[in-house]
Amino acid sequence: MPQTVKAVVAMSKGAPVELVDIVVPDPGPGEAVVQVQACGVCHTDLHYREGGINDEFPFLLGHEAAGVVEAVGDGVTDVAPGDFVVLNWRAVCGECRACKRGDLKYCFATHNATQKMTLASGDQAGTELSPALGIGAFAEKTLVAAGQCTKVDPDARPAAAGLLGCGVMAGIGAAINTGEATRGKSVAVIGCGGVGVAAVAGAALAGASPVIAVDIDPKKLEAASRMGATHTVDSSKVDPIEAIKEICGAVYEGAEGADVVVEAVGRPETWKQAFYARDLAGTVVLVGVPTPDMKVPDLPLIDVFGRGGALKSSWYGDCLPSRDFPMLVDLYRQGRLDLDAFVSEEIGIGDVEAAFEKMHHGDVLRSVVVL
Repeated sequence: MPQTVKAVVAMSKGAPVELVDIVVPDPGPGEAVVQVQACGVCHTDLHYREGGINDEFPFLLGHEAAGVVEAVGDGVTDVAPGDFVVLNWRAVCGECRACKRGDLKYCFATHNATQKMTLASGDQAGTELSPALGIGAFAEKTLVAAGQCTKVDPDARPAAAGLLGCGVMAGIGAAINTGEATRGKSVAVIGCGGVGVAAVAGAALAGASPVIAVDIDPKKLEAASRMGATHTVDSSKVDPIEAIKEICGAVYEGAEGADVVVEAVGRPETWKQAFYARDLAGTVVLVGVPTPDMKVPDLPLIDVFGRGGALKSSWYGDCLPSRDFPMLVDLYRQGRLDLDAFVSEEIGIGDVEAAFEKMHHGDVLRSVVVL
């Protein structure tokens, strides 16, 4: 039978979110109902609330989540009731051109649930909800495509493991998967919010050195140091390009910047800093999400040609959830990846709006709703 549960919904553009009752259908073919245990408050949820993604209101927010599968529909074989899962928004289709050529991380036809969750009461009862990134996990239970459920070690703490569903995976993957950070390479990360600090952690995990964190907020630089940064640069006080060049040149003779520069802000001016802070034939990775009006900064084409290397974007850290989530949870369980350090606070389902305010002020890496 369909169930009525509590959930956080953005009813209209820019309005505070509301805690309401929604109806979750029984899972149909290829679908699963998940009892949500924890869900991180990500900046993407705020983008949805502000109308920065699209205008398909009302939105069921939340997408960075972990929980337990409650029921599955016909044809589902990869997960079963009782499985502990991290939800992902890249359930690869297996049929598109990218999938067929083996580039599953570039699949753009990812699966979502076919059925819709709806508002349960009030003037808009029966109105279909648009789940954030196809998940909608600021809810006691949610309906997803079964392929969005990735089984991981059930002994992992849900509040920590769930962060792999978006921000932490985006940052770690930007450094390791997209930037190909390894031993013998230097990495700089510009912007040390949750994604940037995760990129620092990924670079350190891969054995890169030095790992340089750049930001204007001392608290964020302190967090980056705890997650493995060997050097920090306060770009409000010094030129970050020159600082990165100086640090890398002191470690590797002849280096003219970092081998990999991860831009985790999503602004033209910081992207330009990343471009000029990389070594010859180095790599720039854009993981910060720009707004649609932003343009690539004016760069002399000879500089693009003459410096060589690669300019890349990283979407979801170029991850494959079925490969990367279990591996990273295992590293967490071994004490080699401190996912707990990303959890700044645990909050109730009614505290999401307050968490958005803390996010604005840079007071947290992640607020996590615990149900």
